[in-house]
Amino acid sequence: MSRRSAIVESKAKKWAGHDDLDRDNYFNRARRIQALNVDLPATSPCPIVSCGTAPIRMKNILVTGASSGIGLAIAKSLVEHGHEVWGTSRNLERVPKMPRLHPIRLNLADRLSIEEAFASTLAEAGHLDVLINNAGAGHFGPAEVLPLETITSQFQILVFGQIQLMQLALQHMRPRGEGLIINVTSLASRLPVPFMGAYNSAKAALASFTMSIQLEFCHPRVRIVDLQPGDIRTEFNESVIVGNDVDDADAKIARTWEVVERNMKNAPGPDLVALQVLKLINADEPTPRVTVGNAFQSKIAPLIFRFLPQRVRIWGLKRYYGI
Repeated sequence: MSRRSAIVESKAKKWAGHDDLDRDNYFNRARRIQALNVDLPATSPCPIVSCGTAPIRMKNILVTGASSGIGLAIAKSLVEHGHEVWGTSRNLERVPKMPRLHPIRLNLADRLSIEEAFASTLAEAGHLDVLINNAGAGHFGPAEVLPLETITSQFQILVFGQIQLMQLALQHMRPRGEGLIINVTSLASRLPVPFMGAYNSAKAALASFTMSIQLEFCHPRVRIVDLQPGDIRTEFNESVIVGNDVDDADAKIARTWEVVERNMKNAPGPDLVALQVLKLINADEPTPRVTVGNAFQSKIAPLIFRFLPQRVRIWGLKRYYGI
């Protein structure tokens, strides 16, 4: 006999002296309660999170640059934790086919493409909880001869396109009363890499714009985060455009690229960034700026450089890159 059946029987004995109408009302109610006495399954029906604990609400998330590198690691991690993810790429064939990962075509160099991608995401998702501005591109070459077209292209992809997405997201999140935007900038915004002037300055511009939004935007449940990775082991260097003015015989350029390649090979993998993104999404009050990478790049170097005069900073970076 189940525990609930025993309770019903003991209660019934107490009604032995009452009139028939009272007893009938009680036993009708008791039978309805007993009908609910079903054994619960041993395993939770909720995906990922046990229903026996306070579940983390699964969210609709837009991740740009989800076909490779950091963006792909973030998208996979979010999907594995039960979130619905809309991942963007210029080539939809590069977005892996996974449950809850929805490919969206996006070209950050095209303003109309940005509007269409955001609208398509909302049409499919219904609403958006999180935007992760991650897509990017790099250029390697001497700043003194860097074509203005190259600088313009880098700023469109790394700054203007991402600001446009951020503004679209804020217009959607403010009326809903909640949301999170994570702008993946770079530690290069504070510790620039030689011969990547357009990339460094574009990342610094996005970081500065992010802080400006943080200062101005006062909604208590809509948060904006500046996530700054250091060197992360991805295929990013393979996609970096090397300028025509780069001469392999130039010792400074060659040494810098050698250090960049070595750092990339020895760097932590993109799963480290994906883990940090999960923490930010699950946090009630996410940190406004987060650095992620190895201990020296993400913790020690920024702290030291914060208190050094500019002359010493430049000297230290030249020594680091061997130039």
